[in-house]
Order: sequence, then structure tokens, then C-alpha cells
Amino acid sequence: MVTDYGQGYATRSEPRHRLPAGLRAPFEARSRREFGYVLLSLPVATVLFAWTMTTVALGAGLLVTFLGIPVLAAALAGCRGFGVLERARARGLLGLEVADPEPLRLRKPGAAAWMGAMLKSGASWRHVLYALVQFPWAVFSFSVAVTFWSCGWGLLTYPLWFWVFPAYTGEGGIQLYGDAHHSVYLDNPFEITVTALIGLVLTLATPWLVRALTTVDGLLVRGLLGPSPLSARVVELESDRGVVVDTAAADLRRIERDLHDGAQARLVNLAMDLGLAKEKLREDPRTAARMVEEAHGEVKTALQELRDLARGIHPAVLTDRGLDAALSAVASRCTVPVTVTVDLPARPAPAIEGIAYFTVSELLQNISKHSGARSASVDVRRSENRLMLQVTDDGRGGADASRGSGLAGLAARLDAVDGLLTVDSPAGGPTRVIAELPWRG
Repeated sequence: MVTDYGQGYATRSEPRHRLPAGLRAPFEARSRREFGYVLLSLPVATVLFAWTMTTVALGAGLLVTFLGIPVLAAALAGCRGFGVLERARARGLLGLEVADPEPLRLRKPGAAAWMGAMLKSGASWRHVLYALVQFPWAVFSFSVAVTFWSCGWGLLTYPLWFWVFPAYTGEGGIQLYGDAHHSVYLDNPFEITVTALIGLVLTLATPWLVRALTTVDGLLVRGLLGPSPLSARVVELESDRGVVVDTAAADLRRIERDLHDGAQARLVNLAMDLGLAKEKLREDPRTAARMVEEAHGEVKTALQELRDLARGIHPAVLTDRGLDAALSAVASRCTVPVTVTVDLPARPAPAIEGIAYFTVSELLQNISKHSGARSASVDVRRSENRLMLQVTDDGRGGADASRGSGLAGLAARLDAVDGLLTVDSPAGGPTRVIAELPWRG
């Protein structure tokens, strides 16, 4: 047993096997499950192939009448039902996790809408293709696996049962060659030993051969019975769109809160102070002058808050001069010295430029508030078709995006535009955060 204290707690690793993988493979549970999968594939594929060929051919033949459409729809529905069984079989015996294909998109309820959606579904026709391809492959894999398994164990155990031939058939052993004048039998100790060694080689090789066969089965299940790459991409884009909408709504709420609690409140107080100063102007000019002076200070503060708010929405320096100047301005407001290096051949698209700016700004704010660093650096460059941002500091470390902190929000925002956030922050530091964005010129 090996005990690991690297993460602050003890974990037990897998027990070390004394036998190498090649020798213990025939006796492993995984090998038995894979062999069982191959054995089951033939009867399941036979039933699925018979169902598919019969119902699809019947439906195609009946297309000249109205009956062809419901028969074809029922055929596709049956294939999808078999797909559920096949995914469950692959999950249970091969440990292969395959997501369900995209569901039917019904524009309106009713049998006609269901049949139309079933016939238009690409996933349904992929199930049909799986039934047609799986059957010949199941016959081949079943034949190969059973032949190698039976021959391997039969030859390996030949020294235990070769006596059957002289006792019951009158022959010396397995006949290797024979014609009308000459016959060769495996009957002496040397030949029996060589036969057992050949059986040992076949027995040890069979699990790996079966594993190769089931790998092809896994590719068929994943490629034809799972979601298509296009549908998976659509789901991902829908999720990203939700993140973008939520982020935009959160930004609007933040702007509204900052306006209501900050500049708006100051302007209301300013209006009240000016009204009081107007009333005091004739009675007590000196007090009125002091109140106007205080109101002037309030105006300056409100203007500064509005500038900060506008900078948080989209700074003018970013639009006018690009990332280099904008990030330098952000770095100058950080509480620790920051070195900024921007090496870009051209400016990226405004949307990407804005996300890059706010990502670095948020990271520098985290450094100011939480890192305890003495210095930091920002490196921005282009690598092929990616915009790379790297922010490092020599603080205490321990940052973790999986804890639901601001880093998690940054990761979600970057993911919405096919970006990536990587955090390397061991306890004690240093911390390095790398953000990748797609380059869109």
C-alpha cells in the first residue's frame, strides 16, 4: 500500500500486483466482462438486424400507401429502443458512458407530428445504420473471440485430457496431419508440451484481442448511438448563451445598483443642499456660500463615481488606444507594482478585447485584495489563433476556481466565448493564472 500526504490527507492507492498485466489479464474481471459483451453481441445484433431489415423494408414497400409512414416511424422507434439497451450494455460491461442522443423536437402534439419528427431525426437513422453495421461485426468478433478462447484453453489444458484419444478413439492424440499413407499425432511428451505452450500464448493473447474488438464496439456505440457532434455543439452553445445572458443581467443589476446607491444618491443630496443654499442666500450669504462649496465637492465626487462606473462598463482608453494602454491604466491602480507586457501584431475584435480587459482587471483586483503579493506581472500575446493572457503574482497562493469564487465566474465568462481559464496556485505561491481567448481580428 502507498500512502500519499501531498494534499493534507491520507489516500490509499490501488494495490500493487505481483503479476504483470499480460499474465493476469485472462483472470481479470474486466476481461470476463469484455468477453461476455462479445458473446451477447451476436444474439442482440441478430435480433436488432432482423427487426431493422424487416420493418424498414416493409415500411419502404408500403410508402406507396399511407401505411408506410407509420411503419417506418415504428421501425425507427424500435431501433432507438434497442439503442437504449445497447448503451446500457456498453455501460455495464465495458464501462463506457455514452450520453443519450438528442431528443425528438415536436413542434406540436399529436401522432402525425411524432411520426414526422421521428423520420426527420438524424439520431434515428444513425440507430438504423448501427443495426446494419453491428450485425456483421458481431458475427466476426464472436467468431474470432470464441475461436481464440476455446483453442487457447483447449491447447493449454491438452496435457490433462490427451489420454481421451488412445482410450476412446484408438488414436495417439490430436491428429496434426493425415492421409492414406501417413499420419502425424501430437502424442509424445515434447509435442504435448509444445501444444500446451502454444495454448498458453493464445490464452494470454485472447483478452487483448477481445479488448481490441470491444474498442471497435465502443466506437460504434459512441459514434452512432450517442449525440452527434453537431447536437452536442448546439447544447454547448445554448449553455454558453445562458451564461452570457446571466452575466449581462448581473452586469446590468450591478450598474443599476451602483447608480442608485452612488451617483444618484449624491445627486439627490446635491439638489437638496442647493435648495437649502438658495433659501439661505438672502438671510445668511456666508452659510449659503459654505453650502455651495460643499455641493461643489459633492459634484466632483459624483463625477468621479460616474467616471469609475463608465470605466467599469467600457473604458474609453480601451476603445481609443487598445489593450496596452488600458491594461497599463488598470495596473497603475493596483496596490502592488505590476509589470505589463503586451505583444500583439494587431488589435483583436472589440468583444474579445473587452473580455480580455475585464479578465485582467478582475485578476488584478483579486491580487490587490487577497494575494498579499509584493509584485505582479501581466503578459498578453497572440499564439496562433488564440489570445493568451498570463497574470502572475508572488503572493500566498491557494487560489482555486472550483470553490465558486470570482475565478469561477471568470471561467464561465471565458467558456461562453470558447475561452479557457487555468489557475496554478499552490499554497505559499506563486500564483499563475492563464486565460485563453479565441483570436478574432
